Amino acid sequence: MSMQNILEAIQSGAAGDDIANLPLPESFRAAYVLREEQEMWAGYASEDKDPRKSLHVGEVATPEIAPDEVYIAVMASSINFNTVWTSIFEPLSTFNFLDRLGKESAWGARHRQDFHVVGSDASAVVLRVGSAVRNWKPGDHVTVHCNYLDDQDPSAHDDSMLAANQRIWGFESNYGGLADLSIVKANQLMPKPAHLSWEEAAVNALCASTSYRMLVGNHAARMKQGDNVFIWGATGGIGAYGVQLVLNGGGTPVGVVSSEHRVKLLEAMGCEHAIDRRAENYQFWSDEHTQDESEWRRLGKKVRSLIGDDPDIVFEHPGRSTMGASVFIAKRGGTVVTCAATSGYMLEFDNRHLWMKLKRIVSSHFANYQEAWNMNQLIGQGRIQPVMSEVFTLDQVGEAALKVHKNQAEGKLGVLCLAPEAGQGITNPERRAEIGEDKITLFARHARGEL
Repeated sequence: MSMQNILEAIQSGAAGDDIANLPLPESFRAAYVLREEQEMWAGYASEDKDPRKSLHVGEVATPEIAPDEVYIAVMASSINFNTVWTSIFEPLSTFNFLDRLGKESAWGARHRQDFHVVGSDASAVVLRVGSAVRNWKPGDHVTVHCNYLDDQDPSAHDDSMLAANQRIWGFESNYGGLADLSIVKANQLMPKPAHLSWEEAAVNALCASTSYRMLVGNHAARMKQGDNVFIWGATGGIGAYGVQLVLNGGGTPVGVVSSEHRVKLLEAMGCEHAIDRRAENYQFWSDEHTQDESEWRRLGKKVRSLIGDDPDIVFEHPGRSTMGASVFIAKRGGTVVTCAATSGYMLEFDNRHLWMKLKRIVSSHFANYQEAWNMNQLIGQGRIQPVMSEVFTLDQVGEAALKVHKNQAEGKLGVLCLAPEAGQGITNPERRAEIGEDKITLFARHARGEL
């Protein structure tokens, strides 16, 4: 049995029992990196590393599933920064993660391979379920969130993101979503929004859930109606969902982008207050070791000119290049919420502006199952839209990863896996029409120059 036979069954609308009876292939097509190449970038600067050379697409053997897991036919996936990090082996090789997982249990040992199948997003169809799976069945259309954990540790039962062995699927585990088939835990599954295509549904879970936890959930900034929220990278993966959550939740976003082209996209999203950082030419670092407080003040003055106040919340993810400014511009008693450090993780800020003005820095990392589920519901209701700008095939995964690496992408890049072409998988076209094609495809239309 080939994946083509499985695809044909899915496209024909085969019943769940019929899908469950389909034999699984002995191998499947996947995008992966190789253990033997993990030193290939020695001596290269990060910006010179090319994911096209390290990401391979080929056949890998189909593993067994554990009792709490399912096999899924991956219709589409997406590119996240963690796929880029895996492909350039920064800040360290992800084979270290696989080796650690491989020591935990017999089931964990499946992940310790000389290849690493990458990808932390997916929209899919359930093919087969393990003996302990209760809430899902073959034929279900699903999306996958990437919180991968074993719930046998008590640390997982208050907030699973605090679990001692919490991992990100496809980054710290093997058999990720950039493939035609994958294995995932049943507690990673969520219903696919029926009004979205496979690729539109696939781009949301990681970035959208991350933004939800940072801004809306109980564990980070806890945005209120009326809050002013300053958002770095406001048309990027997590930033674009952040803008939508602020607008949807009755707040006022101030979005920072890097071109007039992206300012227009922000405005089309309904964000009235935009800052083009390149046009403003902010130079927060006067040299490698020294920050320029006058530039922080200039940014703060710009924000106040737009909204008449300082931000209640600063949505921070660039890290080293911006953290000093973020701490400075936050309102007295305000919050800086941080989930990443894409420009460097050794951060510096003037602590006087933090402690003397009673500000706080809150860390946030992905989302627990409930938070991811809540965000998926908002997308299913049409309150939050996918931010997909382009679609690639699985064979083009290196090109897509390079585009993200070079910051040349708007929003998210979708990747077709088993789905043969874009636009398939919409099972509720009436709901789609109610929400509006223009809203759903805003980022794609902007990328095509149609706005």
